Amino acid sequence: MNAGNTSQPVNTGNTRNAGSTYVNPVLDADWSDPDVLCVGDDFYLTASSFGRVPGLPLLHSRDLVNWTLVGHALERLEPDAEFRTPRHDCGVWAPSLRHHADRFWIFWGDPDQGIFQVNAPGIRGPWTRPHLVKAGKGLIDACPLWDEETGEAYLVHAWAKSRSGVKNRLTGHRMSPDGTELLDEGKVIVDGDRIPGWFTLEGPKLYLHDGRFWILAPAGGVETGWQGAFRSRGFFGPYEERIVLEQKDTDVNGPHQGGWVRTGAGEDWFLHFQQRGAHGRVVHLQPMRWGTDGWPVIGADGAPVATHRRPALPPQPPAAPAADDRFPGGRHGRQWQWTANPREGWTTQHSADGLRLACVRSADAHDLRRVPNVLTQRLPGKPATVEVGLRLDSEEPGARAGLAVLGDAFCWIGLERAADGTVQVVHRFAEAVAERERDAAHPRPAPEGRVRLRIGIGPGARCRFQYDTGDGWTPSGPVFAATPWRWVGALLGLFALAPDGQGHAGSADLTHFQVLPA
Repeated sequence: MNAGNTSQPVNTGNTRNAGSTYVNPVLDADWSDPDVLCVGDDFYLTASSFGRVPGLPLLHSRDLVNWTLVGHALERLEPDAEFRTPRHDCGVWAPSLRHHADRFWIFWGDPDQGIFQVNAPGIRGPWTRPHLVKAGKGLIDACPLWDEETGEAYLVHAWAKSRSGVKNRLTGHRMSPDGTELLDEGKVIVDGDRIPGWFTLEGPKLYLHDGRFWILAPAGGVETGWQGAFRSRGFFGPYEERIVLEQKDTDVNGPHQGGWVRTGAGEDWFLHFQQRGAHGRVVHLQPMRWGTDGWPVIGADGAPVATHRRPALPPQPPAAPAADDRFPGGRHGRQWQWTANPREGWTTQHSADGLRLACVRSADAHDLRRVPNVLTQRLPGKPATVEVGLRLDSEEPGARAGLAVLGDAFCWIGLERAADGTVQVVHRFAEAVAERERDAAHPRPAPEGRVRLRIGIGPGARCRFQYDTGDGWTPSGPVFAATPWRWVGALLGLFALAPDGQGHAGSADLTHFQVLPA
């Protein structure tokens, strides 16, 4: 497991959720496709990490409302050669987190490789290397189930039409109890094409409850879909279905895809995502109960709640996944992920604070979407101001470093060594359809090779850029509307690059990264 910086970065907390009620979303950033688990008094959550590294984030809570990031289960994406360059919408899709035989297990589907699993004796590891349970194209959203009474094990997964030509169905398998292989060719156990009005059935989570097999699975598409529940006396069906959560007259579009958890006090809760444009998939917490007819009732009679009584659990201090980072000793915190498998030499540890990034030579320096050595974290879900200090220590013409908003389109502000040897503040962007960046503002001198950078993130993820070379904050360029990739929200990124060539190209130091509420 990649535990990241052992000195915790500043955690700004979750002050909205400090009283007797909580306010959704409880995770206000792109924690896509969450699954949740209770072990003893502790709750754990993982989420899709797609092509970012390390992958499979691991979050911890004692109250289902306040969460902290405690590490990652996947140190590198495999096969390594496939992820040496960015593959932003590929990699880890919709993982499932389970606890069985005194071990934690995570199963997921890589749409181009197949179904993988990792396991560990504790949530902080050590985690095994990824094991390929079933190879194949388009196998996604895998979830295991161990029947502790019979000793049988099962697995259900969905399909990605982009790779397999198949979608809107769930396939079930018997699985070896050790979770290493599937024991049959699989059978379609839920066919969404046979259910009137249902489409894009995916993201299944498999449970046993009250003598039945239950599959909680979303349908209807990421932005506008609903949460379905399926039940059967036998794993292979037949299944009955019901819609158990949908938008109705609320402002929460597409409330679906997540996991059910029962607390030690016997309460049931459901965590799911809501797609919010460039901010990605934020996470909501819904109350859940079992109706007199045996079906789950989620939210307020099937509609998502905006605020609700907190779970009946011991009070916890406000907390949220860390964003700020002083980079002690040159180490970055757990919240940061590379856009591809990292390579030795991209960062340098040292005795002082500050992140030292090598100016990595690249033929793709003109397009941050194609560069593997961008260190990213999630875009905040609420208006905020992001700041970081930067010093460029490179004599290489064309060497540059900066702070970016990265998505299908991108924009960055930073420093570049010009052909005449001076260091300039530069501000560049690229539209989604553009193959290379261009200026968003005229270059300005940075006489000492230092600058403080700022991005103001407003409603609708509209971003305004500023810089300060010592004379106060100066606005730069027009507003930039952050854009997501197809499945991944926009990201904040730090980088250092140099033109393709030979030899060491210098480095850049970044200091005191902070995210301040607007």
